[in-house]
Amino acid sequence: MDLVDGPKERDILVPTQNVHLVIDPKSALFVSGSVLDYSEDLQKGGFKVTNPNAVAHCSCGESFAV
Repeated sequence: MDLVDGPKERDILVPTQNVHLVIDPKSALFVSGSVLDYSEDLQKGGFKVTNPNAVAHCSCGESFAV
């Protein structure tokens, strides 16, 4: 995940309540149906992706395989 100035020509723009997500076409195949959440929890704060396509997760819960 990166912070960018704007989308590239073929990127997919996903408007949400407060931000616009920009996904490149190749990554869109892997994150389709995912939910992006943000938490300000002191121990596990930050972005969390819940991906229904994931077939495996690492022990820390921050990486997944599709």
